[in-house]
Parts: sequence; C-alpha cells; structure tokens
Amino acid sequence: MRLVALAARVRLGWRLSGSGPELRPGRGHWTAAGRSRSPREADTPVFQYVGERAARADRIFVWGFSFSGALGVPTFVLPGAGPEPRAGSRPRRRIQPVPYRLELDQKISSAACGYGFTLLSSKTKDVTKVWGMGLNKDSQLGFHRSRKDTTRGYEYVLEPSPVPLPLDRPQDTQVLQVSCGRAHSLILTDREGDNTDFPQKTGGVYGKANWTRFFQFHFLAKHALREKATVAFRNSFKSSFDVEGNLVTVFSMGNNSYGQCGRNVVEDEIYSESHRVTRLQDFEGQVVQVVCGQDHSLFLTDKGEVYSCGWGADGQTGLGHYNITSVPTKLGGDLAGVHVVQLATYGDCCLAVSAEGGLFGWGNSEYLQLASVTDSTQVNVPRCLPFSGVGRVKQAACGGTGCAVLNGEGHVFVWGYGILGKGPNLVETALPEMIPPTLFGLTEFNPEVQVSLIRCGLSHFAALTNRGELFVWGKNIRGCLGIGRLEDQYFPWRVTMPGEPVDVACGVDHMVTLAKSFI
Repeated sequence: MRLVALAARVRLGWRLSGSGPELRPGRGHWTAAGRSRSPREADTPVFQYVGERAARADRIFVWGFSFSGALGVPTFVLPGAGPEPRAGSRPRRRIQPVPYRLELDQKISSAACGYGFTLLSSKTKDVTKVWGMGLNKDSQLGFHRSRKDTTRGYEYVLEPSPVPLPLDRPQDTQVLQVSCGRAHSLILTDREGDNTDFPQKTGGVYGKANWTRFFQFHFLAKHALREKATVAFRNSFKSSFDVEGNLVTVFSMGNNSYGQCGRNVVEDEIYSESHRVTRLQDFEGQVVQVVCGQDHSLFLTDKGEVYSCGWGADGQTGLGHYNITSVPTKLGGDLAGVHVVQLATYGDCCLAVSAEGGLFGWGNSEYLQLASVTDSTQVNVPRCLPFSGVGRVKQAACGGTGCAVLNGEGHVFVWGYGILGKGPNLVETALPEMIPPTLFGLTEFNPEVQVSLIRCGLSHFAALTNRGELFVWGKNIRGCLGIGRLEDQYFPWRVTMPGEPVDVACGVDHMVTLAKSFI
C-alpha cells in the first residue's frame, strides 16, 4: 500500500521529505538523499517518452544571406542585439549556410521570400496575422515605427515584426497567403469582416451610387432574400463579395513605380517610411492565389480567371501590350475560357496550370522559356505550351531564367537556361527534360518516392517529396541552398534539418521552410 501511495505522489510531481530516499519530479529518475549522481550516472542518457497522440510542433527554418535581415535573426547582423550581450560572443554571421531554427511562437501557415525580405502569415484570429523581416526601404513590410523617433520608420527590420493591416474586423479575418516581389508584397485574406463593414472603408472610393447599391444588397441579405436579386444586381457585387456576402480583400504594399500594387502610379512618390496599404477588391470572383513577379502581380480567382497588373515591358502582364498597368485586368489569349488552378512567376516570365493539366506561358523568353512556341523574346499574351511527353501537369515553378513543372506521376521536368538540375552538361534547353527520379530518393527499396511540391527562386529550385525530404539545386547565391557549402549545386541535393519540411519559399539569396518536429 505504501508503494502505491509513493508511486502516486511521484506521478503528481511531489517531492518526498524524510530520512528515506528522496524522489525528484521530472524525468522519472531518483537519487538517494544527500548523495549526488556519479559521473557515470550523469553521462547516462535520460529518455523521455512521448505519447502516440502527442501533437507535432511547428518549426520554421531559415538560411542564406543574413545581413539584409531577411532571416529574422538579429544576432547574425548585430551580435550585441540580444537581451544580455555576453563577453566573447560570436562575430557577425553574414551567411547562414545550413538551416537555422527561427524562434517564433506562432503557427505559421504561409511564407514568402522577396528580394532581401520575408513575410510570414498565420491563419490565427488574433489581431496580428502577418510578420515581416528584412529590407523595408520601399515599405514592402509596412511602416515600422522607430523607437528613437516615433515620426520615422525602419528601413531594415532585423526580426519578425507585426505588419499592420487596415482590417475592419481583425478577429473575423484570416490571412490565407502572402507573396513577395522585388520591392512589393501581396497579402490575401479570406474575408474582411461581413458586409456591414463595407461603407466604413470604401465609401469614399466606390461613390454615392455604389453606397446605394450596397445598402440594397445588405437589405436583401439581412432578410434572406438574396436569391430574389436580379442577375445584374448580383453581378455588380461579385467583385467585392463572395457567395456568403463576405468582403474578399487583397492587400498590397511597397513600391508601385509600375502599378504592381494595383493602384495609380504617382510621379516622384516616396515609398520609404510609407503608411500606405492598398485594398484590391475589383475582381469577378473570389481571389484564391496571389503571386508577385519582379515588378508585376498576378491574381487567380475561384472561377479560374487570371488578372495582372504592373510592369509589362517583357509582356509579363499578358494583356497584349508592353505598357504598365495599374489596375488588375483580366487576361485573354489562349487562357480565354480555360479554368486555371495555379500560377507561377518570380522574375519576368509567367506560367499557368489549367484544371485539365495543360500549361500556358507568357512574358520574358530570352532564356528559351517560351521558345517551344515562338521565336520572340517577349510574349505579351498567354500561349499554350503543348509539351509532349510531360503528361498531366500538376504544378509549375518559374524563376528568372529557368522553369520547372511537376506532373501527376511525381516527375519533375525542367527547361530554360542555367543550372537546371541534370548536371553541368545541361545549360539550356527549349523543351522540358525530366530529372531522374533516383536523384530524389527513388530506389528499388523505396519505389513509392515521389516529388509532391516544387518551388523556384530567382536562380535555384526546391522540391519536396512525399517522404518529407527537401531537395535543392541551382545557383548557391550567398548560401541560399542551405547545403553547408557555397558552391553551386548541379543536381538535386537533400537539405538536412531537424524537422520534416511541409512547405518551402525561395528568394534571391535566402530560403524559408515550414516544418513539423519529428516527435
């Protein structure tokens, strides 16, 4: 009976006093009172078991160039930035060549890497939903008030800091995705409160006539008579509301020199230390994906339609001209009537994947990206890319000079110019070539290994497999591949990290991975 009571007290974490043995709470070991553990016992590992239903923890890993602040680790840039600088602290770390765990007490659902900056977002209902770090010279991370002078803002953000958004109902809004370009950012929300908030922020933009139509719509919704509205009346609100009457919003911030933020270009506008955040709502349908190119933006709706705005000198807006566009405009060309399910861009070339597994491209073709269908180096309308032997396309990735697609069988095909992943002998190709699946871990002992996701930075690629392994290849600019060395990588190489990667974002010289702990 004494032993049962003793065991119960130990489980409750009690410390027993008396002349007998002393039990200490914690790891399930004990030592006799008044006697320390022997050196041999101290070296013995203590095992802590985890239950079968224990939840795996979320992890964030970063690597690459740190002096821009894009990694979010202040001590890499300023060794004395910690709370208590210690004597003999390590020198500044310009390059982090292997994955480094970023300490952030938030469940991050989306990450994006820009040209020297990073955005992280969570689907939380808390007020703070987006965090930014890195270069902020064009306010691509929003306005971050200086501690020394409250009228000024920071041009470098060295640690993950909240990005202020003008949300009407922050506790009812979720951020679904973030995307980063050269110096601008896009943030996609699932809704912006309900329709009762509409006049607060948009009355001055939409005008008196739209106010009247709004109140008419609100009356019908309030009395469950929405189905009695005329087709023309319902269509007039498709650009602002989803099927539930929730206001769907894309926020843009940063440099707008070419209209990439979806608003009119202001001559000689100063973007540094700017408070300006633009709401984009003029879409026929609900936006489900946003993608930033170098200086242009793409938007995909639930109808499978594509909109674009921004710099168009290489045809990257796909609107049939080479001018800048400051208002998101629907694309035509070979995409007319096609239901698109995914968009990809990072430089000046763009790819789109259809629901039927087809592939379409437009924009820059100086590096053979679109040479399979045209000799032109700039293509200003979407063109179908009838690649034979690729199969049904599942995903696409598009960088500065190279492109990649993932088909339904989990095979990766690459084309374009640069380090494409098939060794140093393949420098350029106009037609896709398959990277041998064995380079991603396929063997006779692991015959089910497939690539499940592909991403692309400006000059490097990343691929995730269904076994939770991350492979990278391409130009290793400032250690952006995270493979522990600075040489370029000509074929897929596995990145080692203390966690299982579930998503990855590629930039110019840094990367971010969202992962799960092993246990």
